[in-house]
Amino acid sequence: MDIAGTTAAEIADSVRALRERGMLRPGDALPPVRELAGLLGVNRNTAVAAYRQLAQAGLVISKGRGGTLIAGAAHVAQEGIAADTVLQDIGSGNPDPQLIPDPTAALAGIVGRPVLYGEPVIDPGLEQWAREWMLADLPRDDLRITVTSGAVDAVERLLAQALMRDDAVALEDPCFLASIHTVRLGGYRAVPVPVDAEGMTVEGLKAALDAGVRAIISTPRAQNPTGVSLSPARAEALRAVLRPHPYVLIVEDDHFSMLSAHPYASLIGPEHRRYALLRSVSKFLGPDMCLALAATDPTTAERLAMRLNPGTTWVSHLLQRLAHAQLADAGVRARIAEAAAHYAARNGAFVSALAERGIETASSDGLSLWVRLAVPARTAAERLMRRGWLVRTGDEFRIDEASPASDHLRLTVHDLSAADTARLLDDLEAAAR
Repeated sequence: MDIAGTTAAEIADSVRALRERGMLRPGDALPPVRELAGLLGVNRNTAVAAYRQLAQAGLVISKGRGGTLIAGAAHVAQEGIAADTVLQDIGSGNPDPQLIPDPTAALAGIVGRPVLYGEPVIDPGLEQWAREWMLADLPRDDLRITVTSGAVDAVERLLAQALMRDDAVALEDPCFLASIHTVRLGGYRAVPVPVDAEGMTVEGLKAALDAGVRAIISTPRAQNPTGVSLSPARAEALRAVLRPHPYVLIVEDDHFSMLSAHPYASLIGPEHRRYALLRSVSKFLGPDMCLALAATDPTTAERLAMRLNPGTTWVSHLLQRLAHAQLADAGVRARIAEAAAHYAARNGAFVSALAERGIETASSDGLSLWVRLAVPARTAAERLMRRGWLVRTGDEFRIDEASPASDHLRLTVHDLSAADTARLLDDLEAAAR
């Protein structure tokens, strides 16, 4: 095998080149680490680092004792509606389209003079409104506001401006799919932090910091997939753990902000130096309003701005004005409040109905429910599939694919009819036996 190189990066590039030229094909086994180190005359740790880089880039798969294999085009789980299925999809995690405010009335007032190259990236009206909104929950004298094309776009740029390849990032476990993909595709190392009923665990965060994480991605409310919101007591305990680490970048994705039934509790302490609070509008103004607001410290804002150059990744001012027009409208905000009450009521009623059938599920915040069953999630999903339902298993949200199989399903049920709700409850009870 023509693998060459004396550094981890050179060895990884060599394997990648062999794969691109077809000399290594999906399923081919690479030499064991010790053997490769001996062949190349390098330290064993160098070979380990090369294989880790390749694994993080998705080019190889580690099978433990089965060796390291060249990866093929593996299926990657994505959020949203499943395409090409006749099953009823209750795993999409989508908002109810009937509860998204109609932007028609706001459209007439957003057209002004054209915006030219070199002008401020964020529209002044939106910036002022967003600053007041963010400061109400995160009172920092140094707060800066930036606009991005959605929260996932913001996370990717924030990590890129702060990290180098192979840096460690703390992720909630189980975790939002987009965060898992962003970290892996960026070449960073994911460090799982368990989530319980109050959010990230204190011991989990301590272990992640001991492992050298340089960034933390946290969901303060309606954590996806569990629906957990960070409790004030847990937030205080986590801030205490973070106090000796002021330069670790904290990214809080408050995606459910206006719809949440819980108050905002934060990991960001008053003296923390690197932080970003993200609030997208997709859950309440619709996924097609691909816009997020980032409240950050000045240094992070400056670095983030370098990746938002007008003409390349400039967020449309028309989109910004449309978002501002709706967010500043009392009628639209009332409509959002009605949607929040609807999601909470429908999910709460479903949780109560499950409890009557012996299936305990903590009432959660968010668009979906995290349902624990007495059988493996994949078994339950297969049984439900035979009854016409498509669900998401907890296995899709694991950071470590080698961790034990999940016994949870993530279900989106807020938009089901009464008849479909009754049928699903019966089928879940049968699937859980």
